[in-house]
Amino acid sequence: MRNINERYVDETYDSNGVLQTYSVHYPETFNFAYDIVDDIAENDPDRRAMVWCNPEGEEHVFTFADMKRWSDKTANMFAAHGLGKGDFVMVILRRHYQFWFTALALAKLGCVMVPATFMLKEHDLEYRLNGASIKAVVTTSVGDIAGIVESTMTSCECPTVEKFFLVNGAGGGMTPLDEQGLPVSDETLGAALSGEQGICAAAVDRDGWIDFNTEVRAAAEDFERVETNVFEPMLMYFSSGTSGNPKMVLHDSTYAVGHLMTAKHWHNVRPDGIHFTIADTGWGKAVWGKFYGQWMMEACVFTYDFDRFKASEILSLINKYQITTLCCPPTMYRLMMQEDFEQFDLSSLEYSTTAGEALNPDIFDWWKAQTGLTIFEGFGQTETPLTIANLTNTIPRPGSMGRPVPLYTLEVQRPDGTRCNTGETGEICIKMDGHPAGIMMEYYRNPEKTAEAIYDGWYHTGDTAWCDEDGYLWYVGRNDDVIKSSGYRIGPFEIESVLLEHEAVRECAVTGVPDPVRGKAVKATIVLSEGFVGSDDLTRELQKWVKKKTAPYKFPRIIDYVDELPRTVNGKIRRVAIRQNDEKKNIDGLV
Repeated sequence: MRNINERYVDETYDSNGVLQTYSVHYPETFNFAYDIVDDIAENDPDRRAMVWCNPEGEEHVFTFADMKRWSDKTANMFAAHGLGKGDFVMVILRRHYQFWFTALALAKLGCVMVPATFMLKEHDLEYRLNGASIKAVVTTSVGDIAGIVESTMTSCECPTVEKFFLVNGAGGGMTPLDEQGLPVSDETLGAALSGEQGICAAAVDRDGWIDFNTEVRAAAEDFERVETNVFEPMLMYFSSGTSGNPKMVLHDSTYAVGHLMTAKHWHNVRPDGIHFTIADTGWGKAVWGKFYGQWMMEACVFTYDFDRFKASEILSLINKYQITTLCCPPTMYRLMMQEDFEQFDLSSLEYSTTAGEALNPDIFDWWKAQTGLTIFEGFGQTETPLTIANLTNTIPRPGSMGRPVPLYTLEVQRPDGTRCNTGETGEICIKMDGHPAGIMMEYYRNPEKTAEAIYDGWYHTGDTAWCDEDGYLWYVGRNDDVIKSSGYRIGPFEIESVLLEHEAVRECAVTGVPDPVRGKAVKATIVLSEGFVGSDDLTRELQKWVKKKTAPYKFPRIIDYVDELPRTVNGKIRRVAIRQNDEKKNIDGLV
């Protein structure tokens, strides 16, 4: 280990090891692929970068030297097909190891990587391909996304797209297995076998597509550095908006440096450990936990290329691969609660974190009781790295996001821009003096939306919270999700947390519905746990449950039982869809 991270950071700690001050610096030529990954590859080539496996039984251990070699070959292959500096490239690769080759290669070329989820449909793709003037698409053969790309190109005008690269994912957790858990047919896996010769070995033949694996294997290994600037566009995500078309969030390379905080002071990764963030590469959490900060810490990441989440599978992997640090959303922790924990050995785990949605206190307490580990919550957005967190060596308060990280100056503000008092709900805002590292450059091609978010020297997140007397922040909800009822501002998260503590509730979403007296009334849309049936008696029981555990005016006056909740393509609950549906039904007869 060479402590590369120390080149880019100045930090101080108190006597208890709690981070006090933190700032980052970098040369204008900084490029994550060259200055972090290639640097480690050249000076510590055998250091593990990633342990990768899939349900089909394929397994690879990639060193940093491997990552340099394969990303150089990938960069040469892309360059041969005309990709270069400033080109926008959409990448839809699930959790295939080729995502990491591609991400590094695009960074080396100076291209802008645009990750996307495999769950997109034609309408989603048309908007994204044209909105970002995508030049090339790199996608997986696993599932039906390649066909959706083809049908989009046939039915829609997408004039900027010139190249289509297809990766044979060789399984991706979708291979039919027999009773022993072995692939039914070797043909499904093609030539993808464990070991050096298996990397990128599975070819694919599809009309109109370039065979990524075959061409990468044939490409030259030597790639000459391309001159890039840290402030040039490097990465773009489509935000998982809960209403309207998603915004295009553009980042420069300071975003990579910003995530050093994520890995070092929140995930608590260490160079001799192995970190597991459970995230598909189509959304931002993947680079939060499987790429930038972890490799700046010279740490190894773990990737499981599965299709559908199964808590028992994930729990069994922790001991098999001796996972030391874990990060996953609260929903996955909740699914783990349903497993028989005595059959799993989690003794290798040293640290656990969560983000993506607010953490309910019941999960916090349960995980502590089962593992002895505290879950350290963090908060950020597609537009930012980690901005609020329970950092290492601090004592979390169950249900709190934590405190602002010292990389940013943060306030909870009223609509007029004044700072909220202790306990007063307002919008989370980040000071933009000097444009702090990691905060988005802009909403690409949308100056109006950019101006709505960044003005008067602050970035306005659109998320609301309140701050206690010790500086801990407590999440309330998105601005649009806050319910104004009888003069009260009611955040959905608090009520959802209380409902989720009841054994009958598996999932829930709290929204407001029009009320002639109160303005809005609280409504809970609930997915019931197995064995429970919605009824008037259960509704009254749940209402009493909420009244006993929080202020009486917050109880849900309407409870609707459903089979599933509406979600974005990235899995976030779409409360706006529930509100829109209620408007159509013209709900009346409030309790």
